[in-house]
Amino acid sequence: MRSIVSPPGPRLPSEHVYAETLGKLEAWERRAEWPLAGVALIFLAAYAVEVLAQPRGAAVAIIIWASWLVFALDYVVRLSLASDRWRWFYRHLLDLLIVALPLLRPLRLVRLLILIQVLQRAAGSAIRGRVVLYTVFGAVLLVFVASLAVLDAERPEPGAHITDFGEALWWSVTTITTVGYGDLTPITTTGRVIAVLLMIGGITLVGSITATLASWIVERVSDDRAADHAVTTGHIREVLDEIDQLRAEVRQLNSRVGSDTGE
Repeated sequence: MRSIVSPPGPRLPSEHVYAETLGKLEAWERRAEWPLAGVALIFLAAYAVEVLAQPRGAAVAIIIWASWLVFALDYVVRLSLASDRWRWFYRHLLDLLIVALPLLRPLRLVRLLILIQVLQRAAGSAIRGRVVLYTVFGAVLLVFVASLAVLDAERPEPGAHITDFGEALWWSVTTITTVGYGDLTPITTTGRVIAVLLMIGGITLVGSITATLASWIVERVSDDRAADHAVTTGHIREVLDEIDQLRAEVRQLNSRVGSDTGE
């Protein structure tokens, strides 16, 4: 029995609206990605001045709050462009934290995750050498950010172990490498939260470097095997060609001998 296949019908209005909305959201995210990364860098510089410089100026506070307004605006625009706003909201709780933590000074640096996201997208289509470069840059950024955050959280507390940027930097390096000498430890809850996040970030970065190195070794071994296989195949073809030539020469000799015998 011949099956009847109905022709594809026109796209439903809901599907068309969903595709159009998704396209607008993706277009906005592509356009805003690098500007937001630039704002995050400006925010990082302003926050570093705010933490390291004494006393703090009003200009630095203005820059920090202006950057927060930019992040909040981006969040509102993306939420409004989402076709299913509740689903988008649940899937982007981290983006909400980036906007909703302006009052917790050390945790403001969560906004710098935008830089990590940009690096991940850029590294996704990059060659292996650039992936390593992005990973190293991410590690340096993470150490610097954690040093600022833990210093900002610990310095005002009586009995704190981390009271200057040099100590904070040393603590961040020993923590991200999972060495943990224990000579400097955070005593505040915020500082310990930062320590946990730094440990997780360090394990992730080390895992990325290890995976990249392992992938490079496997690829080199595969290339060597492919080269050996190509060389072996070439030698076999040369031997077969020589055998064919010898067979042709033998046939020619046999024909000559047969013609001489007939005479």
